[in-house]
Amino acid sequence: MAKINDNFIKIPATYLFSEIAKRVENYKAANPQADIIRMGIGDVTRPLPKAAVEALKAAADEQLASATFRGYGPEQGYDFLRETIVKSDYEPLGIKLDTDEVFVSDGAKSDTGNIGDILSRDNIIAVTDPVYPVYVDTNVMAGRGGNLAADGKWSNIQYLPCLPENGFEPQLPKGKIDVVYLCYPNNPTGTTLTKAQLKKWVDYALENDVLILFDAAYKAFITESDVPHSIYEIAGAKECAIEFCSFSKTAGFTGTRCGYTVVPKELKATAENGEKIALNRLWNRRQTTKFNGTAYVIQRAAEAVYSPEGKRQVQESIDYYMNNARIIKNGLETAGYKVFGAVNAPYIWLKTPAGLKSWEFFDYLLTEKNIVGTPGVGFGPSGEGFLRLTAFGSTENTIRAVERLKK
Repeated sequence: MAKINDNFIKIPATYLFSEIAKRVENYKAANPQADIIRMGIGDVTRPLPKAAVEALKAAADEQLASATFRGYGPEQGYDFLRETIVKSDYEPLGIKLDTDEVFVSDGAKSDTGNIGDILSRDNIIAVTDPVYPVYVDTNVMAGRGGNLAADGKWSNIQYLPCLPENGFEPQLPKGKIDVVYLCYPNNPTGTTLTKAQLKKWVDYALENDVLILFDAAYKAFITESDVPHSIYEIAGAKECAIEFCSFSKTAGFTGTRCGYTVVPKELKATAENGEKIALNRLWNRRQTTKFNGTAYVIQRAAEAVYSPEGKRQVQESIDYYMNNARIIKNGLETAGYKVFGAVNAPYIWLKTPAGLKSWEFFDYLLTEKNIVGTPGVGFGPSGEGFLRLTAFGSTENTIRAVERLKK
């Protein structure tokens, strides 16, 4: 009989957002007339930019003629998109990248999970806490987690608490680590690091041979000037960091699926024999073996996001969502809630009232206010006593939800 990867039965059977969906579905079945406002899962609600849709349609029409038909594409992404990413996302920041350091994929979630394929299972992992669950779960699946303790922590993973008491700035690890995940602007707290704060991490990584896996999926929402849009704005980062980016929240590609990962050629890690190996080469080998490339029509749509019209349309959606974030933040603060985030990210990190635990407050909001949030403890032990709300709904529903919360 075939044997399973036992690490899969170590992790909780239900993914956080699946559990939320199940509770909402059960409540809805018992209360079919309930007017539920969903502010939990971070899915967008505004349509794709018109420029992207027009490009997608034009690319689809190309498939009707032999002369313009596209079959298998390059696993790393078409040069037209990779070159556009370099010129539009990095050159304006003063960052020099080669096209072959950019790998187009079907989204940052896939890449942040799959990056572990090129890393030894012996690596010691560190994560900020609270944290996007994919970082932890995929390392547990790969055998790097150890065992789940009663406090909700995995024995072989080092947790770096991010709390109001430390300004949500993770402290540098006290013990030895090999890899650390950083996500800024942060999901779920909506907070971020300044350039000076991020420089501490780059300097630490260079001094201690640590690999930084930097998730920049929400960089388009940054409003403050001292917050970096890329870790490569920090000197030396190309020698210690991989960066993950996404079109999902930026341009509404949550269902269209497209993102990209930057693996600088200067970045190296150690083989068992002590040799320093370029991770760019390993990631390229992984992708050419296990990934067949993002669809041509999708990459044309992503390219159009960078056109003048595309940029304007994307900014309209970002402004729309950030206005929702301000409505939530201002309304809840007026009502006496303790609120974080909502300045450089579309997430609001809400302290639960009256000492309620995260799932208790979730159930209360669902049954009494017909509002769906995300329990903070689902993002890690330090998320207990918090709830995440998203600004991706309609402004009308956002205002209605805030009025319900005020009451």
